[in-house]
Amino acid sequence: MENRPDFVKLVNLASSRLGTQVIYATDDFFADKQRLVDDAPAQWKEGVYDENGKWMDGWESRRKREEGHDHCVVRLGLPGKIVGVDIDTSHFTGNYPPSASLEACYCPDSDPSEDQSWEPLLSSTNLHGDSHHFADVSSPKPFTHVRFHIYPDGGVARLRIYGHPEIDWATVSNDVELDLAAVQNGGRALACNDQHFGHMSNLIMPGRGVNMGDGWETARRRVPGNDWVILSLGHAGTVDRIVVDTAHFKGNFPDSISIQAAYVEGGTDEQIATQSLFWRELLPSQKLTADNIHEFADHVNHVGPVSHVRVNIFPDGGISRVRLFGRKAD
Repeated sequence: MENRPDFVKLVNLASSRLGTQVIYATDDFFADKQRLVDDAPAQWKEGVYDENGKWMDGWESRRKREEGHDHCVVRLGLPGKIVGVDIDTSHFTGNYPPSASLEACYCPDSDPSEDQSWEPLLSSTNLHGDSHHFADVSSPKPFTHVRFHIYPDGGVARLRIYGHPEIDWATVSNDVELDLAAVQNGGRALACNDQHFGHMSNLIMPGRGVNMGDGWETARRRVPGNDWVILSLGHAGTVDRIVVDTAHFKGNFPDSISIQAAYVEGGTDEQIATQSLFWRELLPSQKLTADNIHEFADHVNHVGPVSHVRVNIFPDGGISRVRLFGRKAD
C-alpha cells in the first residue's frame, strides 16, 4: 500500500492477538463488533449472507431511524501512548459511515464507567468507502480504552491503533530476565529484505505461531545471499539466551541462522538497516530443524548492552518466533 505513514511500523495496540476486546457497541446487527480488531485484512465473501443480511468482515450497525449515532468501546490489548490510527472501510461501499471520531481514557484496573471522562483524540473526520484513513494523534498520555464514534451508522472493516506500549522501565529490576524483543515489552520489527509470505512483526508476537502464516517467511531465493530482519528491543539490555521457533515450518525452514547486535543511538530505520551489516556477532551460525523450538545459551556471545539485532537466515525460508532473553541495561 502506497503512502502509508511511518506510525504503521509501531505496535498495533488494538490487535486481537494481543487480547484486544470490543467490550460494547450501541448496535452490531449486521456484523459483529469484535471483527473490528481482527488482525487479518478484511475479506470480501461474494454471495455470502447470514440471517440478518450480507455477511461483512467488520463492525456494521443497522440503519438508524432516530436521532443519535453509533459507537463502540475497545479495551486495548496493550495500554500505551497512541501515535496514529487507521480507520479502514475496506469492502464497505454503500454502507460506510460518512464520518467518525475517536476518544480515549486511562482505566488500568477496570473498564470505563458510564460517567467516565473521555479525552478527544481525533475530531470528526470524513470517511470514504473501501479506503484506509490514516490520521496522526498527538497526546503524551497512555490510554487503556478507546471509544470509536461513527456518524450516524454503518460499517467499518478495521480499526488500527498504533503506538508505544506503556512500560515503566524504572520499576523493572536489572536482575529480572525477560524477552527484550517481545512486542508487549516494546519490541518492534523495523526492516527486512523480504516478507513475501509472512510479516516480520509476527516474530515478536506472544505465544507460539498458530500456523505457517503466523511467522516471518521469505520467498524462495534464486540468487546468492541470505535473508534478514532487524528487530528493535523494547529497552537496551544484555542478551543471555536466545530461542528460535520454527513452529509449522517443515519443508521451508532455513538451513541455519545467525544473529548480529549493536547499541544504536538515533538514525532512521533505513540508516539502521544499512549499518547492520557490520554489527557484532551475538549468535554464530546455528543449524535449524523443522517445526521445533531451538534454545541457544552456551553459544551466545557476551557483547554488552545492545538495542537492536539483525537476524540472518540462510538462505531463505520461514521462522515463527525469535525470543531474546536477557536483562535491561542502564
